[in-house]
This record gives sequence, structure tokens and C-alpha cells, in this order.
Amino acid sequence: MHRPPARSRVFLAAAHVVADPTAPQGPGVPAALDWDATLAFRHRLWSLGLGVADAMDTAQRGAGLDWAATRELIERCGAEARSVNGLLACGAGTDQLDPAAQPDLARIAAAYEEQISVVEDAGARVVLMASRALAAAARGPEDYAAVYGRLLPQLARPAILHWLGPAFDPQLAGYWGAADVDAAAESLLAIIREHPGKVDGVKLSLLDAPREIALRRALPAGVRLYTGDDFDYAELIKGDEYGHSDALLGVFDPIAEQAAAALAALDHDDAEGFDAALGPTLPLARHLFAAPTRHYKTGVVFLAFLAGYQDHFTMVGGAQRERSAAHLAGLFELGRDAGIFPDPQRARARMRTALAGCALEGREVL
Repeated sequence: MHRPPARSRVFLAAAHVVADPTAPQGPGVPAALDWDATLAFRHRLWSLGLGVADAMDTAQRGAGLDWAATRELIERCGAEARSVNGLLACGAGTDQLDPAAQPDLARIAAAYEEQISVVEDAGARVVLMASRALAAAARGPEDYAAVYGRLLPQLARPAILHWLGPAFDPQLAGYWGAADVDAAAESLLAIIREHPGKVDGVKLSLLDAPREIALRRALPAGVRLYTGDDFDYAELIKGDEYGHSDALLGVFDPIAEQAAAALAALDHDDAEGFDAALGPTLPLARHLFAAPTRHYKTGVVFLAFLAGYQDHFTMVGGAQRERSAAHLAGLFELGRDAGIFPDPQRARARMRTALAGCALEGREVL
């Protein structure tokens, strides 16, 4: 049974992928997915009334999930979304390019076009992902304007522009053509103004709430700000007298039930219910996305394992090794406190198994 569409905000949960534990998984190894578990998790998100943002960095784009697996993920999820009338947005990027080849702007734009075609053919909304290749090749704001200016007029529907800060991916430092964040924001705004009606919103992941609010207020009317701030999402979504952020968040993967409850509260103008739903999740989120932030994906999958949404803690690229045992123990404690585990006893048993042989002196997690 699916909840009715929300009225007050658009909530997109960036979903993780479930690796096939029987296949080789390691750096440079082609990604192999457990498709049944991967798709079942997306159906759970839709059933809660959330939209799904797929093929994003939470799904390990640029961190083990290669383009061949990404393409299949987009195509499969497009079919599943149509079967339940679920909201689906998918990332289109340039990660099929050889990073050692130093592609020029024309090849970068062509790579985007190839991926945009896959996303649109799947019936999904396009998220124009920040491109490592473009960040390396661009000489200034004019190069970003040229590439996005070629792409945006071609789109069948308005796109979400993706601004992922260096905390999430150091290779994206200086995106939009400026190291100064305020100057970069002006470059982005100029592109949006140059292409009216072609941008649905901006997915902003800078972990800087004041700058997000400033950009939100500067966006043209009708263009959404999708918060990607996994530290301060509650206050940004709640908003102020001048407006609010919608959301496209990796943290909504492990806290989907709480996010759905918060969205329902907003639809009923229930501020206290919103606070009660999301407030207890903030300590968990801040630990999950602690530096080095780019390794948050390991914690997302670990929480899915503890919660029972998959039967193993194996990740594409072998990324399960990217967080310490102490960090994972903290996730268990904070997830328990936030009430995200449907079966706390199962979570406890799986935590005990995961930490077998790990010395955590003075840490009583079980």
C-alpha cells in the first residue's frame, strides 16, 4: 500500500545499491548487484510516499558502481517506478569517460548526452550530476556555461542541477568555475537565468546552512532548492518566513520511516510532529556523515544490514572497509536511539556478529 503524494514538499531519498555477495567485489572490479534486494528497497521507499533519487553518489557513483551497472540500474528502476507510479529522478553524469584521457568540453557534453538519453528513456527526471571530468577540464565559469548551455535546451523535462561540495568529493573543488563559494553560486545562478523553464531545482550539498539559505532566496521563482545538507536538513526543510528547502538526501535512505512521518506532519501543518519525527535522527546523521564525509555510503549500507533490508554487509568496490569498527558501533547506538531498526533484537545480533573479533575497549554497545 502506497501513501498519497505529498503536498508540502518534494522528498527524494537517494538510495543505496545492494551488492551481490556471491560475486567478486573490490576496487576496479565490475559492479555486480543483487537486483531483487536493490529493487525491493526502492519499492519500500515509494510505499512510504517518498520519491527515489537513483544512480547518485549514495549508490556509489564514482566509488565502485561503474557505468554498465549504472545504466542497468536506471533502466530497471524506471520500469519499477512506472509499475507503481513512483517518483524517480536519476543521475546523468560523465563517468563512462576514461579519467586518464583528459577529455575536452565537447566529449564531456557528449558523455552527458548519452546518459541523459538513458535516464529520459527510463521515464525518470534528470539530475545533471557534478562531473569530475568537467571540473578538471573547465578553465572558468564560461566553460560550465557552455556545457550546461548545450545540455539544458535538449531536455524533455526540467532538470535538477547537482552541486556536490568537496567534503563529499574532493575532485569537485571549484565547481562552477570558482574556488570562492559565493562566486560559484553567481555562476550557477547565471546559468539558471539563461535557461528559464529548464531547471526544476538545485541539489545543494555544501554542508553550509547559511549559504544554502542565501542561494535558496536568490533562485528564480519556481526553481526549488533541494537540500543535500545531511547535518542541518531539519531546519532547512522546515524553512522560515521567506521559504523552505525541498530535499534530496542520502540520509533519507536509513531514516525513511522518520522522513515519511515528517513529510506527513508538514502536510498537516503539524510543526511539533515534524520536529518529533526528524529531531532524534540528527545525531545519527551527523555521525554517519562525519569526516571523511565521502565514506558515508559505508554507514548507509551497514545500517540497512542492521535493519534487515539486506542479509550481508558487502559493498561494490569493497567499500565496507572504509569505516572503522568504532564508527560502525556508534552508528548502531545512534540508530537504536533514533528508533530506525524495525527489529532491535535482530539489529543487536547483527551488530554482535559484525564486531566479532574487534576490540572496542570501554564500549558497551550490546
